[in-house]
Amino acid sequence: MKDKIGFIGLGAMGAGMAANLLTKGWSVGVLAHRRREAVERLKALGANEVATPKELAEQSDVILLCVTGSEQVQDIISGKDGIAAARKPLLLIDCSTSNPAVTIRLAEELASIGIDLVDAPLARTPKEAAEGKLDVMVGGKADAVERARPILEAFSARIVATGGVGTGHTMKLLNNFVSMGYSAIYSEALMLAAKAGLTPQIFDSVLRGSRMDCGFYQAFFDFVLNRNENAQRFAMVNALKDMSYLAAFAQSVQAANPVGATVRNSFAAAVASGKGEAFVPALSDVVAALNGVSLIETRATAQ
Repeated sequence: MKDKIGFIGLGAMGAGMAANLLTKGWSVGVLAHRRREAVERLKALGANEVATPKELAEQSDVILLCVTGSEQVQDIISGKDGIAAARKPLLLIDCSTSNPAVTIRLAEELASIGIDLVDAPLARTPKEAAEGKLDVMVGGKADAVERARPILEAFSARIVATGGVGTGHTMKLLNNFVSMGYSAIYSEALMLAAKAGLTPQIFDSVLRGSRMDCGFYQAFFDFVLNRNENAQRFAMVNALKDMSYLAAFAQSVQAANPVGATVRNSFAAAVASGKGEAFVPALSDVVAALNGVSLIETRATAQ
């Protein structure tokens, strides 16, 4: 008999994940959410809606979280209406991009009341979430990971076991460091190109198809060249959050990470300029504007 699933976090990723669980035969309860269209769509597929995390825990064997980060995770767990208040043994799967140090601490605290915490952050986009083709990095006790695996398989194409609790979230931060690092490099290079009179089209004609080309590059440049706002749906405020988590991790292990600090500062500048809710490729416009040039103007000139 399949576990009863509770799902909290019906945003761009979570809604597709929950829908896959329902269509693949899992019983799913969802928490009331400000995005009513997602809740109503899932209820039409058979989901049961509840009012509080505590109520969801009382009726579930496993709860999945897909929220912004550690602050939200802790809020959902604690308090008189939180998951922990149900005082019920269950499996908690955190698919958020969270701070590994907080994840490890929470795992220790929750173990005392019979809750096993597995960190299972995600890679790829809302499109793959809807298609059931996400990549998942999963950390936790071996038996808890194995219990989580068939649930994760409902919305993923690849599952990578990373080790003990917290290692999934650590790997996710490293993954995002690489991708956000690319974003910062592309943005600064495009700005310097514009300063020299080189258009984004010329820049792209050299890199596309070369060893520097990759799927991430192509998505980023779909925005730069075609102004496709949905090419890479990840807000810069969340990029800053993740790079801040990475900085905290580096400090905790007494590591010098000057590149990470530089990448973080690029996104801090974007957020400080009021562009935090824009998606990551828009960093290219922010960096250009801070240096007195426009990639849109150079694009128009090229046309």
